[in-house]
Amino acid sequence: MKYLIILADGAADYNIAELDNKTPLQYAQTPNIDKLARSGDIGLVQTIPQGFPPGSDVANLSVMGFDPRRYYTGRSPLEAVSMGVKLRDQDMALRCNLVCLSPEGDYPDKIMQDYSAGEISTEESGKLMAELQAQLGDDEFSFHAGISYRHLVVWKNGADKDVKLTPPHDISDRVVGEYLPKGRDASKLLQLMMQSQEILKNHPVNRERIEKGQIPATSVWFWGEGRRPSLPTFEEKYGLKGSVVCAVDLVRGLGICAGLNPVKVAGATGSVETNFAGKARAALDELKRGQDFVFLHIESPDEAGHQGNLKSKLWSIEKIDKEVVGLLLEEMDDFDQLRVMLLPDHRTPISIRTHSSEPVPFLIYDKNNPLTDGAGKYDEESALQGPFVAEGCNLMDRFIRGE
Repeated sequence: MKYLIILADGAADYNIAELDNKTPLQYAQTPNIDKLARSGDIGLVQTIPQGFPPGSDVANLSVMGFDPRRYYTGRSPLEAVSMGVKLRDQDMALRCNLVCLSPEGDYPDKIMQDYSAGEISTEESGKLMAELQAQLGDDEFSFHAGISYRHLVVWKNGADKDVKLTPPHDISDRVVGEYLPKGRDASKLLQLMMQSQEILKNHPVNRERIEKGQIPATSVWFWGEGRRPSLPTFEEKYGLKGSVVCAVDLVRGLGICAGLNPVKVAGATGSVETNFAGKARAALDELKRGQDFVFLHIESPDEAGHQGNLKSKLWSIEKIDKEVVGLLLEEMDDFDQLRVMLLPDHRTPISIRTHSSEPVPFLIYDKNNPLTDGAGKYDEESALQGPFVAEGCNLMDRFIRGE
């Protein structure tokens, strides 16, 4: 048996008046997904355990079959694994976004204008991170370049530090003052954030972006703190060898921790516009080359949700249908036995531009055992009529073992 998960990050949503009070999943044209839905098992799953924030780290950990209450140690350590940054048990890893804050006022009075600095390119951000490391890096803090606006800081001997941090995508268009680092040891992080302003302000990369009418990166923003993770491998847990196809360090790092082979795809960006077909091609090729399981992650609908861009979210869902599920259907006969599961890790509603904790719809299709009474449509409302999986970490057992 071959197993493929298509993780449409943040695709689930709320009903939207502009869409005749439908959700994007209901409104989008998805003939290929609908074809699977006519013969598939559709239900709801609670990927976010009670008391946990609705982050992609917690949600993807659940979807991959690991109970966050047992294995969660923070988001950034997973990204560090993907980036090849070594963490000691006593170190703290932190996500370091390049963001754009409003120019006026003191730091606490500024507004979070863009949590991604206009989806700054990896080449540009790499230069900025190198400058930050040169000027701010020391025996305690080190800055590591990642992809686009997503980077990493390691706080040496910081594992036990008391800090409380807020994701920047949770505070778009808000004054940042009440969301600045809190906790007994937060002052050092706030100082670095304020110092980064002066370094970035006149950097040639930002001057050039402003000249082109692009959004500059005016500050760093720390969040997603955590310690080095320890997971059993996916093969130990399920007896399957697998791969992870994605463009974001978080999910790639999670896959590596679980013993999955990380596959990079040219043109896969981790942004709204990405190489949908290339990622689908890579996932199917991994299965054809002998892997038992592939976790295919697509960030696009989540980014559209964070931007509050309804048009982009609909476009993203339809691209997944056409270029990912469409290719899968074309090549379905190449597999003797195949199960497919489609789901988001969490909702990223357009109306709130951040993640929410409500259950998300899943679709499980078994090529060799198609259902005769499938819902015919994959969306939040159809899923209400199906099974409810109260513990997200148990969904993988349902998918693989039929439990």
